Amino acid sequence: MKIKKAIIPAAGLGTRVLPASKSVPKEMLNIVDKPAIQYLVEEAANSGIEDILIITNRGKGVIEDHFDHSFELEAQLAGRPGKEQLYESVKRCADLANIYFVRQKETKGLAHAVLAGKSFIGNEPFAILYGDDVTINYEDPVTAQMCRCYEKYGKGIVGVKSVPRELIHLYCSLGVSPIEGEQRLMNCHKIIEKPKEEEIMSLYAILGRVVMPPEVFERIEKGLAQTPEGREFYLTDVFSDMGREGKLLAYDFDGRRYDMGNKMGIMKANCEVALDHPEIGAEFREYIKDLAGRI
Repeated sequence: MKIKKAIIPAAGLGTRVLPASKSVPKEMLNIVDKPAIQYLVEEAANSGIEDILIITNRGKGVIEDHFDHSFELEAQLAGRPGKEQLYESVKRCADLANIYFVRQKETKGLAHAVLAGKSFIGNEPFAILYGDDVTINYEDPVTAQMCRCYEKYGKGIVGVKSVPRELIHLYCSLGVSPIEGEQRLMNCHKIIEKPKEEEIMSLYAILGRVVMPPEVFERIEKGLAQTPEGREFYLTDVFSDMGREGKLLAYDFDGRRYDMGNKMGIMKANCEVALDHPEIGAEFREYIKDLAGRI
């Protein structure tokens, strides 16, 4: 079954990048000349996704405005000599896909945010693009890679990369085994969130891209109902249960990933994307060389 729907959870508070996120949602922080969340929407659209639900919360209406038409601005740019490309880039924001919004009215974690998309998804498989994570592969978007895996095997897929051992406790650790004939795809048997040293099974961690069957919503509902008040129920707990039942795969995706909820991640994203940028790439490269020589 072709995957045509995606959820982008973008309801986080952005505490790791304060004070920048005090009045501007972290998802709207720029990477060169586009806000981070536009990279996610473009990736989804370029992967064949037609309908996208963005989960927000109070104070993030600017995200909705960004993906709407700005008729006054477009009218100012339309037909002006030398502004054709700028006009198209502004207009295109509203035409990338069918984009919908719903608010997570309580801050109860990622699983709770994803559950807000249950009625939107219905009985279809779908992609989840975590709002903090920008992945770059211009030739073959990461979401497209994972959708192909789902269409081939019909199992839930978590996108993973290997992370340094000293950082694995900030993420999760996966118990995986190889699949014959596959280089990047593995069986995933178990996941431990924020593992202690003795709990590390591998250095593979889930980094922002997931494709799931619709049954995941029932599992989330059950998990949330059984979790005591005041404790967060992790989405990885759902994935781990699926792994134990032989219903989960891990995919070591081909692409660069940037953590936009982290100051260093933001700086890396801006520097590396700027080097590839058709307008400023060459000039920025020379600036970096000059800067490195002066440090």
